[in-house]
Amino acid sequence: MSTDKKLSGKVAVITGASKGLGKAMALAFADAGARLALVSRDTKLLAEVQAACRERAAEAETYQVDVTSEAQVEKLRQDVLARFGKVTILVNNAGINIRKPVTDFSLAEWHQVLDTNLTSVFLLCRTFVPHIETGCGRIISLASMMAHISIAHRVPYSASKAGIMGLTKSLALELAAKGITVNAISPGPCSTEINTPILNNPELLAKFTAQLPVGRFGKPEEVAALAVFLASGDSGFITGTDVVIDGGWMAQ
Repeated sequence: MSTDKKLSGKVAVITGASKGLGKAMALAFADAGARLALVSRDTKLLAEVQAACRERAAEAETYQVDVTSEAQVEKLRQDVLARFGKVTILVNNAGINIRKPVTDFSLAEWHQVLDTNLTSVFLLCRTFVPHIETGCGRIISLASMMAHISIAHRVPYSASKAGIMGLTKSLALELAAKGITVNAISPGPCSTEINTPILNNPELLAKFTAQLPVGRFGKPEEVAALAVFLASGDSGFITGTDVVIDGGWMAQ
């Protein structure tokens, strides 16, 4: 999928934009001509992404936000509207994973994963939906292959990503009449920071790669290209669904 300038002039809010898939999407959206509101808690890495976007001649501003905080998300809304005047695209990408047996999880850790991965999506959607452009608005949330299948020691992560699926379907029906589409992307294993424990463990890496018919982990740029398509006018008849990009894992 060619990005071209199919997002020219559109304002995109991207959470978790400082690294991983968020960074890749920010750069791809910059190449596609979007005006960017980049959101993360890590200001140092976020500034580096901003600089890379500006090198691509994209307008990009950064916002240090804890997306699990209702007050901070509301402040983000105020700041983005004051700076850009509108929002066309909302990309809910912020997420974390804690891997261990369910009996080892504290309630605080459960809430940490659910609040970051799912409650933040609710907060961002509730806050920004009234300001998303009708007729061309797009909401894209990063789910996961783990919303469809799972493996051991992923209980809160899988639960949170499955929750995104339900939220996406319901919100798509709610906003369809306004011409705002709502979709999810479910990546399989990708070469990003969240998978560092796997990528740095040769035995685990070989085990995961053996499950991938394409024989490799996904590239962040591949997920980013899909996000650009879903954010563009080319995807206007796609809503309330999830696009799996997993190298064939779930086809087996």
